[in-house]
Amino acid sequence: MYNEVVLGNNVEYLKTIDSECIDLVVTSPPYDNLRDYKGNYSLDMENLGKELYRTIKPGGVVVWVVQDACNKGSRSGTSFRTALTFMDIGFSLWDTLIYYRRGVWAHPTRFRTDHEYIFVFVKGDKPTYFNRDHLDIPNPKAGQTYSCGGSRKKDGTTHPPKKLVYKPYKCRGSIFNYNFGGDGTKLKKKHPATFPNIMALDFVECFCPPEGLVLDPFNGSGTTCVAAKSSGRNYIGIDIAEDYVSIANERLRTETIIRPEDRLPDYNTDITKFMD
Repeated sequence: MYNEVVLGNNVEYLKTIDSECIDLVVTSPPYDNLRDYKGNYSLDMENLGKELYRTIKPGGVVVWVVQDACNKGSRSGTSFRTALTFMDIGFSLWDTLIYYRRGVWAHPTRFRTDHEYIFVFVKGDKPTYFNRDHLDIPNPKAGQTYSCGGSRKKDGTTHPPKKLVYKPYKCRGSIFNYNFGGDGTKLKKKHPATFPNIMALDFVECFCPPEGLVLDPFNGSGTTCVAAKSSGRNYIGIDIAEDYVSIANERLRTETIIRPEDRLPDYNTDITKFMD
């Protein structure tokens, strides 16, 4: 059952697998018909959410990458409707991140769209596995001393100030900046909508324990599965289109996602150049 890409309907397939066997879901659904996809698909977010909740382990995570179409000057709100549906099913919305993807076109009457949403849902109060070490970014103030304190306590008094030293690395925050240009192979680009290889690898290594199980119910070109295999995790991919299953399987046979060593530059370098 594990380490395969399945051709079929995601809801129906998930009904055939055991409860509480999945550690992590990383996916991006074909939202709002913004691309032309192969396959006779329909979106049943409520029943998909129920099956994801049943099959994911307690403390398991769903990373959901999405954006909304603009129709007659108004955003659809599909992303937020789905988030509320998942919360009604029982998931906690653990965090909302921003995928900064550098829009290159702007309508004359609108702001340019530079982002997508990354909803991080969890079954329970917090993720069972959370390792963000590889996501930390170099701190340009590493080694410098700063004063910390003075914040107010609940009773109105203040904490005494103290001297601390900036660490070499710091948390990257809630904006995930990826340079999508040139990402992936010609094989990957046969699919009309993909996300960055490193994005998938980042979340797999952050939320899935080694040798755990990763699912992508909208598998597409297979980036999530390739990331899982590249990092020693197990995977299941599901897609309704036979062509996309073939692409994903070929990528799994021929590709490996490797984390670039130059993501960790000298501490004194401008970190904004290295957040991709």
